[in-house]
Amino acid sequence: MRQGWFVDPREAGGAVRELFLRYSPQPESSAFHALATEAQVIQALHRAGARVPAVHAVHPEREAVLLDRMPGATWFYRIGDPAEQVRVAQDFIRQLSFVHRLGALDIPALGPARSAREHALERIEAIRERASAPDGTMDPLVRLSADWLERHVPDYDGPLVLVQGDTGPGNFLYQDGRVSAVLDWELCHWGDPMDDIAWLSLRTVQDTFTHLPDRLAEYTELTGFPVDPERVWYYRVFAETTMATLRPKETGHAQPHDAGNRLLYTQLHRRLWLEALNVVLGLDLRRPEPPVPAEPEPWHRFYHDALGMLRTVAPRIDDPLAAQWTKGVARLLRYLKETDASGRVEASRERARLSALLGDPVESVAAGRAGLAQAHQRGAVTDEQLLRELWSRVMVEDELMRTASGALHDRGWPPLG
Repeated sequence: MRQGWFVDPREAGGAVRELFLRYSPQPESSAFHALATEAQVIQALHRAGARVPAVHAVHPEREAVLLDRMPGATWFYRIGDPAEQVRVAQDFIRQLSFVHRLGALDIPALGPARSAREHALERIEAIRERASAPDGTMDPLVRLSADWLERHVPDYDGPLVLVQGDTGPGNFLYQDGRVSAVLDWELCHWGDPMDDIAWLSLRTVQDTFTHLPDRLAEYTELTGFPVDPERVWYYRVFAETTMATLRPKETGHAQPHDAGNRLLYTQLHRRLWLEALNVVLGLDLRRPEPPVPAEPEPWHRFYHDALGMLRTVAPRIDDPLAAQWTKGVARLLRYLKETDASGRVEASRERARLSALLGDPVESVAAGRAGLAQAHQRGAVTDEQLLRELWSRVMVEDELMRTASGALHDRGWPPLG
């Protein structure tokens, strides 16, 4: 897991320099670049005049990079003035456009710039490698998506750009109505400019980013690259498939983590992934009727009591991590309350669907899901049948997550025009 440290060396004259150390205690196998590669990208961008921090040192052996500590805040939704939100968003579009207009920079660590198609196929193969278990099995949704992505690489022969990947609100700093630095280049690659537009639309769901069509019109005016919705939808599927396979399948999560936050964003990305596939495959899938909860059990009042206690405790916690995890516990409790009320009924319905699809009764949801994956792998279940079942499952789960998700529950892919 990568760490960030504030470093404040004092110079001979007494002045303090504000630096930032990015560090990984041990190398990790993932979709992310090594820190030395990311540092080389940032150095090239800095030389070209992009608004990124200066790199001061790269450790020759360990995963450690020392950079300028840039001023500014991160979370876009915390900008209270709508006019300032627009100013910051417009400035970010200027920064993204500037990078895209640079074309293929001299960045040896990224390898030679080839065609967008070649780079896309290379990244799809990397997805397959990360997603494949030692026994050769793969999550069926990843397999389906990788196969579709490989068959439908856009026929794009326009300018190649440095795609930031995961670009947008949350991955830049802002101050006084402008972007002070664009951060996080760990997923960058050569590719189609619409790749970054897809990522921007994804991060716009997670945070807020003013009216996206207005920003995209500004992007087109600045770059001369018209927004192509068909290519953006392709890269939306690509982005979500990448998010689901950031680390190899066998990599676990041994470190303590905010389980509530992970539950929230795993569900959000799973839903957006299926919604994107629904569009590109033209399946016209609709949300099912929300589950009808059973009569609340007598112990349900304790969920309310526990949530009330957490609401009282959270504002009194000074440690930011403890405060954040307290909110995560509250999310888990809300989800457990809904699952306690409707989960058994929905599990019974899923078993019935799986039994009908597989042609034999399934003993449990887990057994049915495993059987579905196996049936899809051998071709006994079609891609469309798989997607329809996954859609039903994820949309039911989305309803169970309604109270835990808050505002994110009602957000979907933003319009492009």
